[in-house]
Amino acid sequence: MVKLAGQYALVTGGGSGLGAAIALALAEHGADVLITGRQTGPLDDLAAENDRISSQVADVTDGAAMAEVFAALDADERAPDIVVANAGAADSEPFSKTESALWDAMLAVNLTGVFNTFRPAVAPMVRRKSGRLIAIASTAGLKGYPYVTAYCAAKHGVIGLVRSLALELSRSSITVNAVCPGFSDTPLLDRSIETIMEKTGKTREAAIESLAVSNPLGRLIEPREVADAVLWLAGAETGAITGQAISVSGGET
Repeated sequence: MVKLAGQYALVTGGGSGLGAAIALALAEHGADVLITGRQTGPLDDLAAENDRISSQVADVTDGAAMAEVFAALDADERAPDIVVANAGAADSEPFSKTESALWDAMLAVNLTGVFNTFRPAVAPMVRRKSGRLIAIASTAGLKGYPYVTAYCAAKHGVIGLVRSLALELSRSSITVNAVCPGFSDTPLLDRSIETIMEKTGKTREAAIESLAVSNPLGRLIEPREVADAVLWLAGAETGAITGQAISVSGGET
């Protein structure tokens, strides 16, 4: 069993979906957890579920805001031992209809958001010569999917960032890894399901099935399954696991 007592963690996009599952799992295993996101309500609701969880509004696309979060934690001697860059978005359009605004938005939250989260986390970890940096990427970072070229490009970028940073920090006992879920049962996926229903006329059940079919298990990935992968990477026994993109997809990738 992973033991995280005395560890401090930060999880972006922690108010719902994968981020909420990850934050709860870390707290259940003894870590104190700060969750960040753009909306106060979901953050406060989750924090109310576990005394080890606190919340703060911060947008990962705002580098200055994220730097302030880490600076305040460092000044309070709570620099995170575990940082999970989870915040993301997945808007879809055919490539021919993908405008620069959508492209920029997908890169901003899914790729630059990871940069903005990891960059201020590194210096305190280097000082301590320990730390866990974990990005929630996607199977979209390992393969292509139609109608989400911007999202796929961003997630491929996350994998490249993780692999490069892992090598750069390898002598500091800091591990850098990505977890790559397949289609997961989260509010983020609901938007894709609604789009499929709207554009194809399929029922909700049929729309879900059209996504789940890519998983050899024939189902969506559960958020707790992703959280379990994060827990493993956050533990003391995974010091030799770095620069990896770990697929949680039932064998899809």
